[in-house]
Amino acid sequence: MSAAWLETSMQSDAQMTEALYFDSGGRQLFGWLHRPAEQTAAGVGLVICKPFGYEAICAQRSIRAFAEAAARIGVSALRFDYAGTGDSADIEPQEDQIAVWSSDVSAAVNELSRLTGVDHVCILGIRLGALLATLAAANRNEACSLILISPIISGPRYLRELRTTRLAALLGVRDGDLGDGTAMSGELEPDGSMEVSGFLLSRATLAALAEIDLKALSAAPASEILILDSTSLPVARAWPSMLSGLGVSTKYLALPGLIEMVMTAPQFAAVPNAMIGKICDWLDHLKGGSLASLSVARGTRPITARSQGKAVLVLHGDDSGSARSISERPVSLASTTLLFGIVTEPVEQERRRRSVVLLSVGADYHIGPNRMYVDLARGWARHGYVVLRMDLAGIGDSGTRPGCSDDEVFPPAALDDIRIAIGFLRDRYGVTRISLVGVCSGAYHALRAAVAGLPVDRILMINPANYFWKRGMNLADVQLAEAVRNPGVHRERLLSLFGWRRLLTGQVNLWRTLLIYCKRLSLAAESTLRDCARTLGIRLPNDLGFELEQISARGVRVVFLFAKDEPGIDLLALQAGSSVSRLGDRCRVHIIGGGDHIFSKSAVRSLMKNLLSNELFEHSEYGGAHQLNHDHHHA
Repeated sequence: MSAAWLETSMQSDAQMTEALYFDSGGRQLFGWLHRPAEQTAAGVGLVICKPFGYEAICAQRSIRAFAEAAARIGVSALRFDYAGTGDSADIEPQEDQIAVWSSDVSAAVNELSRLTGVDHVCILGIRLGALLATLAAANRNEACSLILISPIISGPRYLRELRTTRLAALLGVRDGDLGDGTAMSGELEPDGSMEVSGFLLSRATLAALAEIDLKALSAAPASEILILDSTSLPVARAWPSMLSGLGVSTKYLALPGLIEMVMTAPQFAAVPNAMIGKICDWLDHLKGGSLASLSVARGTRPITARSQGKAVLVLHGDDSGSARSISERPVSLASTTLLFGIVTEPVEQERRRRSVVLLSVGADYHIGPNRMYVDLARGWARHGYVVLRMDLAGIGDSGTRPGCSDDEVFPPAALDDIRIAIGFLRDRYGVTRISLVGVCSGAYHALRAAVAGLPVDRILMINPANYFWKRGMNLADVQLAEAVRNPGVHRERLLSLFGWRRLLTGQVNLWRTLLIYCKRLSLAAESTLRDCARTLGIRLPNDLGFELEQISARGVRVVFLFAKDEPGIDLLALQAGSSVSRLGDRCRVHIIGGGDHIFSKSAVRSLMKNLLSNELFEHSEYGGAHQLNHDHHHA
């Protein structure tokens, strides 16, 4: 199937949206430029600065909505990834990210002015992005305005918040159970950095944050500042009076929507419409001031003049030759809506025709959890693979099909999206060997694609939580995974004094507990029935074991990779039965101790990446076989 594709831009709603790269201190940053229709374009531009880490993944949909709303009222908007985040080039792990990222903000302002010719730039920052926006504005000679959403004002206070988040994530994990002997109770990593929800802050960054207090500013960072605080978690209520003392025209509003935007998982996150309305009002106010005071200047520098951003990111290898140069480029694939992805390519001399498609994880966009997909894609491209990390329709930067919802984890047309991606890789790169890789829901889609007979050679499934999904099912319902995992939990509680106390005081939902046990018994009985039917050659509906045997018979290699104690392990045993053992080496199951559902701890994530790479390279027609360490990782 032929897939039409565009390299950098897409047109919709009288707006031109362009994916591009631009320079910041010798590094290339990735961004999206949202241009308004020419007849509505004003002299004001908007640069959007993301929050840090997992908050940025949760806020992806809202950040896109901010940019689209600005473009609709005639304001060109640039949203971008700081160095070492998202789709941008990496930075050295020891660098001061605060210094680098605040410089990146300034570079984004310069790039927006260069590309659009706007006279005045407003910088919008969310949480840590608001801190970076303020620091960047304070260090610029050109006047700009600020919109700060729940700004981080005190660096030490933010560090305490991050440490609390980190410690909460470690609750329930046994000390030392990392898989590499590293203790999990220590506050910092061995190099002095801190990892929060899978995202690292360097030692230098922690030191820089410890010294930052925006209340101590001695000069105005901008002439006008709009502060949008949270009604539930206000952090900046007293700051506006301090800014007014510096001569800043400040407007402060407390609005709902922060928690739903940055602290809610992407599939449940909500766009803060109240904030968008106030931001558009503010931008309209700035447009009026800009048009009145800069009409003469705009007569000689038309804002409709358009420059083009760079369409390719080149990542050079090292001097030793152990790391080869690769490149990345954004692509939009034509379907009933536009599908977006990033292709990571090996060097031009590479002639091996093999590729990988990394599939959406929940409603996370194409960088994957912990930016895992970026690391995998770049590593595999250096070994000769063409890697496409794509957003399924309705997720991330892809369009949403008519009649469908945004951020749908199991979109009904996912197989069509994967089919289009495979067609694109075959047409554009001539690949003949294609592997599908996914975490959780991405693993589910990889399995369904193989069962549907799509032309793939290998599927690598990381922590699949279910193997069958029906239209209309709800993520909040009692799932099979809960039925598999929770009986043991409830059994332990029934044998404890604390559990009986909760039961007698009405704190236990007996009906839900009974439902879980009944479902577990039903699954066990069903598993026995399915094994008997397979022995007799009878195929039952929704038979995972039969499906695995079927795709294996077509030559598709199947790999499951689980973190220890993942419910998907027991689900596989219950739903596939003895088929897994009968398939032997054609269906491998690996279990890694110390990991969680998205491998948020870097030490365990490194083990997972190495194991995945070994499975990808093994039995490769071109790469030779790689010996796996079965004693430690293969179950």
